[in-house]
Amino acid sequence: MLSDKKKNIYLVLIISVSVIAISMSFYFYQVFFSPNVLIDSDQSYTLKIPSNSTFKTVSDKLFEDRVINDVLSFSFVAKVLDYQEAVKPGLYVIKPKMTNLQLVRQLRSGNQSPIRITFNNVRTKEDLAEKITTNLEIDQSQFLALLQDSVFIRKYDFNEETVMSMFIPNTYEVWWNTGAEALFDRMYKEYQSFWTENRKQKAAELGLSQKEVSTLASIVQAESQKSDERPKIAGVYLNRLKLGMPLQADPTLVFALGDFSLKRVLNIHKETDSPYNTYKYAGLPPGPINLPDINSLDAVLNSENHNFLYFCAKEDFSGYHSFATNLAQHNANARRYQAALNAAKIY
Repeated sequence: MLSDKKKNIYLVLIISVSVIAISMSFYFYQVFFSPNVLIDSDQSYTLKIPSNSTFKTVSDKLFEDRVINDVLSFSFVAKVLDYQEAVKPGLYVIKPKMTNLQLVRQLRSGNQSPIRITFNNVRTKEDLAEKITTNLEIDQSQFLALLQDSVFIRKYDFNEETVMSMFIPNTYEVWWNTGAEALFDRMYKEYQSFWTENRKQKAAELGLSQKEVSTLASIVQAESQKSDERPKIAGVYLNRLKLGMPLQADPTLVFALGDFSLKRVLNIHKETDSPYNTYKYAGLPPGPINLPDINSLDAVLNSENHNFLYFCAKEDFSGYHSFATNLAQHNANARRYQAALNAAKIY
């Protein structure tokens, strides 16, 4: 039998081991299951993890921004769950009072939150590159380079003049770390979704390709901010196209000149030698002069059927236009508008 002394030693050891085990169990429970995220906040935190980031980059960012209270416990859980070697870039919305286990699992799974991108009122490729990448990881110069890469855009069946028509202004949800080429792919899918069989049929009935619809829609959009008037303006241009008449659209001249501050097109501007000068060259220009929105595209596809061949802005500066079937009537409308411009000292 064991002596009383040995019994006491064993008892002390058992108690000590039990205490250590209980303490370790409590510690591990605390490390994994106690809140360690935004303890003193009720607001979520948005974490952006750039591509090629390391675990140290992530943990330092979380600690510096006071998202996690205890960086050591967070690092321990990350190590146990193999997150330290498997950092995934992206944008993550982190909620208050999360545990280390919840946070690491979210980051390790790549369960990021999508963001919304919106682009409208776009005139040039530079405008588009800036607006479409504003909230994304990619730099606008990366996207602009693709927009200007004739070899790259050819795989989508566009060229340098028509590629802008691939982008349908709207609001889209994408991942923050979406790459430039992946974003192109996404926009092409949205373009294909927009062009339903019904819209394709309407374009064919007008004798226009999808790209030509976009080009004409961009002119219609530049001519009027009044959505209810756009189908009527589209009808004028379609009538001119059918007759082989030059479109004589002032916005195409503004685009050709590259001076978007121009408020009044003069005869000297009409001498500009550019394929976008629709006074000088009949037919549609090589591509859109802006990014036509859905309203403008549908205005062309659902254009009014009438006999008007001319229109000019109304002299009341309401934004609406006066329409005419013949040149004499148009000239009378134009004189009234020009007189209003002169009176307003717009030269």
